[in-house]
Amino acid sequence: MAAQTTLPPAAADTPPGRPAARTRRGRGEHHEVRLFSGLGQVALAVWAVIVIVPILWTFLAAFKNTGEIFSSPWTLPAELRWENFGRAWTKAHVGRYFLNSVFVVSCSTFGTMLFGSMAAYVLARYKFRGNRAIYYLFVSGLAFPVFLALVPLFFVVRNLGLLDTHTGVILVYIAYSLPFTIFFLAAFFRTLPNSVAEAGMIDGCSHTRLFFQVMLPMAKPGLISVAIFNIIGQWAQYQLPLVLLSNAKDKWVLTQGIADISVNAGYEADWSGLFAALTIAILPMIIVYAIFQRQIQSGLTSGAVK
Repeated sequence: MAAQTTLPPAAADTPPGRPAARTRRGRGEHHEVRLFSGLGQVALAVWAVIVIVPILWTFLAAFKNTGEIFSSPWTLPAELRWENFGRAWTKAHVGRYFLNSVFVVSCSTFGTMLFGSMAAYVLARYKFRGNRAIYYLFVSGLAFPVFLALVPLFFVVRNLGLLDTHTGVILVYIAYSLPFTIFFLAAFFRTLPNSVAEAGMIDGCSHTRLFFQVMLPMAKPGLISVAIFNIIGQWAQYQLPLVLLSNAKDKWVLTQGIADISVNAGYEADWSGLFAALTIAILPMIIVYAIFQRQIQSGLTSGAVK
């Protein structure tokens, strides 16, 4: 009798052409992934050019004179005119506005992180009636545009006697930064292990000590990330100080000072001083982001990894 060949069960049950179809489907999905990846890289490259080119142009213009800015805007300056920065720092009072911004942003960021972290910790780790309602009330502030509240905010601050003061601006900065801070940190605190908190309570930690000495250090990556975002957002704020510090020029922040220089530049033609002032305003935030870049990325991803 002739020998009969038998197919393995898996091969006998598989319809003809199925492996080839799966291979073609896998290749098609692979090509789609490569296509979307390439489009994403092109979009990022375009976005980088849109952001980087104006910044580089501003830095170059800070070292030119007015004639070079308008005659050869895309060429290198003939010489490095550091006096443009000195003139902007002293004559245009950018130095005073810079120190005012540092003071206001430092105090408001500290207050935002203190109150925001405490509120986020309680809302994330403790269960009580109204917990979710309070959380959603805070988060709803993210959907409220700042300019819609400028008029009532002006009257509230004036009635409190804080108009044209740094205290009023700091309190308003804290209030407007709390929604994002609580939203970000509440999700981060939920990822922290309960076993550590339970061990601390067994060892005799109070709720306050547990928060400041145990849970807060564990949330350091998230705290650094949200703090940098708050610093950048508050440093670039213009609408709020424009309304709250309109009649106190000696207390203006940097954005108000630069806007005043741009208005006067049309009459004094000190465009090099204007770009020098812009460079002074931009460089600190670039330096801060460059120093804490790894911590920011770690804070954004650690909550998903834990």
